[in-house]
Amino acid sequence: MPPATRTRRPARAAANARPWDDPTLAPVVLVRGAEPLLAERAVDGVVGLARERDPDVEKVELEAATYAGGQLTVAASPSLFGEAKVVVLRGTEACTDDLVSDVVDYVAAPDPETTVVVVHGGGQRGKKMLDAVVASGAPVLECEPITKDADKVQFVTAEFRAARRRADAAAVRALVDALGSDLRELAAACSQLVADTTGTISEAVVDRYYGGRVEATGFKVADAAVAGDAGGAVALMRHALDTGADPVPIVGALATRLRTLARVAAIRGGGVTARELGLQDWQVRNANRDLARWTPEGLASAITAVAQADADVKGGGRDPVYAVEKAVLAIARARRS
Repeated sequence: MPPATRTRRPARAAANARPWDDPTLAPVVLVRGAEPLLAERAVDGVVGLARERDPDVEKVELEAATYAGGQLTVAASPSLFGEAKVVVLRGTEACTDDLVSDVVDYVAAPDPETTVVVVHGGGQRGKKMLDAVVASGAPVLECEPITKDADKVQFVTAEFRAARRRADAAAVRALVDALGSDLRELAAACSQLVADTTGTISEAVVDRYYGGRVEATGFKVADAAVAGDAGGAVALMRHALDTGADPVPIVGALATRLRTLARVAAIRGGGVTARELGLQDWQVRNANRDLARWTPEGLASAITAVAQADADVKGGGRDPVYAVEKAVLAIARARRS
């Protein structure tokens, strides 16, 4: 994290931070981050805890963009019959000045019988309010987007585990390849597979439900290219582009696949371990299988081709589609027959 960013963050933020799936009750809770699905689940987790403590808890929601002064005070006040309350302030990244002022005042002396959940999707608007909430010692549930491939795999695995269903590694990988760009869609797919199937969820099951999506992803293109299937890789690439895929993520998938091969090759050399490189066992097994057909020179050549394609699709070349196809063919040809 750059020093400038670190100085803007409240000093106590790290001590208050918790993952989105570890909610807790407190007079004030901050749900912060740009991933809407995780923010919704974090709020649901807090509300669920409140209802475990008191089934009659009253939930009140206020929209920050249309907030008027004094609404928080009214919403957080004890009800006529004394029921506990959870007040959810939605969309505070677009808050009014009145809300900032009211939250700053409220966190200084919150009602211990009420839980106020401040939901902020990111950005600098409302910073004074956020700083006051964090400085008060309120728990912060972090809901940042899941961008790393390994974290998406972990998310899907956790979804199936929570539903008490087993999915093999290939199935999880196929689902992430097909739908990994949208976390909400990925979660919905997990729910559908759990509801519509029985037994262990396999790659064949995922392909049956999402095969068209799976075959059109950059990772399928990369798999075919790394396997030396030039014709298949180009066909998959063209299908992906024809169905709306962008050249940039396809090149990204090619680069990710080759980097994994290079990392596993380094493990073979004994210099580092899979854990140090952040690789999972299934990634190492698959890469070891592929490396049997690759020489160090061929791998270096393929990586160079993808680096050139990356520059071309990001503005350095005239034809991004041609740049991707050229890289795919270069990878397939670099593999030892």
